[in-house]
Amino acid sequence: MNSQELCKVWDLPLRIFHWLLVIGFLICYVTEDELLAVHVWSGYGVFGLLCFRLLWGFLGSKYARFSSFLCKPTTAIRYLQDLRHKTATRYLGHNPAGAMMIVFLLISLLITTLTGVAVYGADQNAGPLAGIGSANEALWEDLHELFANFTVALVIFHIIGVIVESYLHGENLVKSMWSGYKKPSDQ
Repeated sequence: MNSQELCKVWDLPLRIFHWLLVIGFLICYVTEDELLAVHVWSGYGVFGLLCFRLLWGFLGSKYARFSSFLCKPTTAIRYLQDLRHKTATRYLGHNPAGAMMIVFLLISLLITTLTGVAVYGADQNAGPLAGIGSANEALWEDLHELFANFTVALVIFHIIGVIVESYLHGENLVKSMWSGYKKPSDQ
């Protein structure tokens, strides 16, 4: 298929965000205590990427804007039911289940980074929350680990969803997130 048969869906800033977030979260997850400085700076990077994505959700191109894909939870559930029956509608941008996944991932990653900053402040007396005291350090550590692991679970479900959606609609969604192009809806 040549590029004239494809349409631009994912803009460059969104694609760069996506792949940098993958790399940043992976680095954070595998470094933790052993390489604390790498873990902390990667965490700050993830937080910066999240800030960008929230801004880009209002200012970005059509398919990057939240207004183009956010939906009610019942719409996402209905979509998943249709997906199970192999009758799900193909979307050029994010489908309703993908939209809900984005919301869950953004919230989970935001909580993970914020609790990480709290742990860093309490445990190392460093970062923006340096000096907050260690009274709640264990609570912050538990929440940080809980949401980091919850994010991993979400990522696994996201990857499964991409594989299923790619198979059912006969398109390579990973390739489209790399190139930015997808088949038009009318094909």
